[in-house]
Amino acid sequence: MSAPTALRTLSQQTLFRKGDVFVLFGELFGRGYANGLVNEARAAGMTLIGMTVGRRDADGGLRPLNAEELAAAEANLGGRIINVPMMAGFDMDAPAGTPTPTELANAMSLKTWQGDTLDWAHIEACRALGVARFQSAVTEAMRQLDALIPAGANVFFAHTMAGGLVKAKVFLAIANRIYKGRGDRFMSSRALIESDLGKLNLMNFDEVTANTFGHLIEGSATIRARIEAAGGAVRYTAYGYHGTEILIGGEYTWQTYTNYTQGYAKKRLEDIARAAWAQGVQATVFNCPEIRTNSSDIFVGVELSLVPLLHALRREGGGAWAEAQWAACEALLQDGQSLADVLARLDAYNQDPVMVSFRDFAAWPMDNTPELAERMIGTAEAITALHKERGALITDHLSALVIEATGPLMFNEAAAPAAPVLWLSHDVIARQLARLHG
Repeated sequence: MSAPTALRTLSQQTLFRKGDVFVLFGELFGRGYANGLVNEARAAGMTLIGMTVGRRDADGGLRPLNAEELAAAEANLGGRIINVPMMAGFDMDAPAGTPTPTELANAMSLKTWQGDTLDWAHIEACRALGVARFQSAVTEAMRQLDALIPAGANVFFAHTMAGGLVKAKVFLAIANRIYKGRGDRFMSSRALIESDLGKLNLMNFDEVTANTFGHLIEGSATIRARIEAAGGAVRYTAYGYHGTEILIGGEYTWQTYTNYTQGYAKKRLEDIARAAWAQGVQATVFNCPEIRTNSSDIFVGVELSLVPLLHALRREGGGAWAEAQWAACEALLQDGQSLADVLARLDAYNQDPVMVSFRDFAAWPMDNTPELAERMIGTAEAITALHKERGALITDHLSALVIEATGPLMFNEAAAPAAPVLWLSHDVIARQLARLHG
């Protein structure tokens, strides 16, 4: 692809209704994009059914939720949880009597990790075990799900699995250097990717973030055939990230966070949707804007592109409600600090030649550089310091608005999606919010 395929229109879906089934293929944790879709399904009166990744015992063994955990998960979702542990990835899998990839990674140190090597035949054996375990779990979960879907119902599968970071002690120190370091603490993302530790992480990202979508589509084929044979519809959505169009210098322009190491897996996720689409399966990856979540907070600076959403709210007809969002965000700043000044600083940042050089769609995801880190991390820290409280940021407020908008955008577009991969940029986000609040 040479350019993003952006969703420009607001769909008025009429497909999903009371009695249809919404399946959350993942587990609902904390703040994040999945909440937006769940809210839409709940408002439409759909039956909510969720999955679980299960839990690890002290010895690393994977188990279903216990009674207390299951009750909490079902209360959080507002529906039934199929209690089959579907922990994706292979970082904790290994043939009996051999070390797991996580154990091997934990033997690495900050001084040795770039030269440490892995036995790739062993890693592939671990990967095969993890994939087989996950596929077996999907088969059982789909068997139980099939019995819960009544005749005549449409089904909406929402894939929410993402991540896959191998939880090695050394990686925390590395991540702090790559994603948060500048000056003497800067570390090249290329150094990680070219190391065996980095390659292991990329493999696990693929299994968790991307390949699970393929397993879902394949594993639910029997359900899909039954529903479609009776005249019903089955839809699949997944959450992607591949940069976002935001207002820069008064024009909607594609930009991205660098270095987004999981970007390779997100591109694979897109390819899985395209392959399914070619086979007549309505599967769509929605590439969503940058927001602050529990998992994105490691990426210092990813939130910077959120603030120009305020300009889009005004441009796209937000009216008095948009002005209220400006006032709410300005109230989060210290006395004497201006929201207009913050936005001007961000506009200059986005037009900095260093930042412009990373807006290469064909080369995404690109490696970081010391110059990039200095500008991005420095700007992020400077803007955070302008707030009254570090726990109440403009980007928190705007993240909630983006989640609120992406829910109906994805839910409605999935009824008759325009393409297998769609970008939700600030223009359509702002227009959706104007529809909801204007």
